[in-house]
Amino acid sequence: MRTIQFREAVCEAMSEEMRRDESVYLMGEEVAEYNGAYKASKGMLDEFGPKRVIDTPIAELGFAGIAVGSAMNGCRPIVEFMTFNFSLVGIDQIINNAAKMRQMSAGQFPMPMVFRGPTASAGQLGATHSQAFENWFANTPGLKVVVPSNVYDAKGLLKAAIRDNDPVIFMESEQMYGDKGEVPEGDYTIPLGVADIKREGTDVTIVSFGKIIKEAFAAAEELAKEGISCEIVDLRTVRPMDYDTIINSVKKTNRLVVLEEAWPFASVASEITYMVQERAFDYLDAPVQRITTADTPAPYSPTLLKEWLPNANDVIKAVKKVMYK
Repeated sequence: MRTIQFREAVCEAMSEEMRRDESVYLMGEEVAEYNGAYKASKGMLDEFGPKRVIDTPIAELGFAGIAVGSAMNGCRPIVEFMTFNFSLVGIDQIINNAAKMRQMSAGQFPMPMVFRGPTASAGQLGATHSQAFENWFANTPGLKVVVPSNVYDAKGLLKAAIRDNDPVIFMESEQMYGDKGEVPEGDYTIPLGVADIKREGTDVTIVSFGKIIKEAFAAAEELAKEGISCEIVDLRTVRPMDYDTIINSVKKTNRLVVLEEAWPFASVASEITYMVQERAFDYLDAPVQRITTADTPAPYSPTLLKEWLPNANDVIKAVKKVMYK
């Protein structure tokens, strides 16, 4: 095992897959000459050249459409959005073309492509640069949605996403690119659609994904001091969702808290809550609690932003509520 940064894991995953398969290429704003806005493609232009690492104009609709067309013609494009807030400019190509083409062509056109970049808040970047759209994309049949929370998962999941024959939305975080973690020396992948129990526990299940799961770990450490044992389930893939891992955990702990960095209405947490009440209602000893951002655009003020975002104290309060403490 060796220790690398999150951005290095992303770069290694893309580079290894490009060495493995000549049909894989990367395109996006500043991915080539600048080595990526977050240095997640550092050195790739030098190795693979300008035909496989392509700087694009600021035109997400255009280069998302180019990627769709190239996927239909046998390529496996990786499209980097500087932030998923900008993907809204190209969402017509993602939703109406990438997600639909396999079915509309009766399977004649598989769509092996990855749309990747940072999601959710990254500090004081304002309302239009602090949004989480995992539930938007997960609402669309034909798309897979992956949100890693650590370095090891990021590399393994991204390699699996690049090899997948369906379009994958791969969502990272600006605040995680500098995170460090261990990865194996050799090749490895993590299958899409499989959640991971990051911390075993007996009293309450906490389900989360992406960078906000760090707040769950912080809360679990504090709650352990009070004798409360938290089991933390990392979804890793939002769609397809690993319902079985969640249900089996709830059957063991009998309590559920869902932590998500997104607005509450029609959230991923809402979907999980429905499925748990349908499949494990008799196992619940308390109503499910969900923790989300406030139901407003993200504020710029640091004081308001702190209140807007979920934190470890919110998790502690929710856990104690389902524990009736």
